[in-house]
Amino acid sequence: MEYFLYNDLSMQVTPIQCLTDNYAYIMVDDNSKMVGVVDPSEAAPIITFLEKKNLKLNYILNTHHHFDHIGGNLELKKKYNSKVVGFINDKDRIPGIDITVTDNQIWSFGNTPVKVLHIPGHTLGHICFFFEKEKMAFTGDTLFSLGCGRIFEGDHKQMLTSLNKIKNLPKDTMIYCGHEYTYKNAEFCMKYDGNNIDLKKKFEKIKKLRSKNLPTIPSSLEEEQKSNIFLRCDQNDLKIKLNMKNQEDFKVFRKVRDLKDSF
Repeated sequence: MEYFLYNDLSMQVTPIQCLTDNYAYIMVDDNSKMVGVVDPSEAAPIITFLEKKNLKLNYILNTHHHFDHIGGNLELKKKYNSKVVGFINDKDRIPGIDITVTDNQIWSFGNTPVKVLHIPGHTLGHICFFFEKEKMAFTGDTLFSLGCGRIFEGDHKQMLTSLNKIKNLPKDTMIYCGHEYTYKNAEFCMKYDGNNIDLKKKFEKIKKLRSKNLPTIPSSLEEEQKSNIFLRCDQNDLKIKLNMKNQEDFKVFRKVRDLKDSF
């Protein structure tokens, strides 16, 4: 299902709903005429959008190797002769990969520089595509709006380091994540951080959007810094609420992630 078009100067980004609650993102650069898609879990809704707009797909960008982020790779590559971009250490796990990228590498999407950030934790080969000029970060399943991904291949320290890497991007960066988990994440945040004024305001906004079946993504990094419990594990007010005053940030994060796993 196509929701809306986000315009940033010459770059247009459209979230495309895939499977049940996945988002793929189609990017169109009006200057270079390049077209890309981030994390196409299935090909059909991507093809529908591209044909409707009479667009050809140049690049497929994968944040990590899980099937619900790469399921459409081969069909799209075959149809459009697209180039698949993914992390070098996942070259044997991402179908159809053509271009391998590494941590801190600057890769070019047409004339647009894209910084690659290696953000392991959810998987060992997870990356973020950061469009610095456009102020967009595609965070896959590492940072969600009001949440973070489960830790499957990495460990808690890796995940916290990765989240801090994203957290330190410019605060006006818009976060494009892999799933529409925001409402459930908000309920969890409210349970353990319910006095947070910024969180309360964000939850009201989320309720309105979801009541109209509209996406909660993108979310600004500034909003996430203020209201996402996983980005607040260094804050004394949260530590006190969790009876973890003066505890290391890592221990607080591990506690919060464990609470979310059983939520």
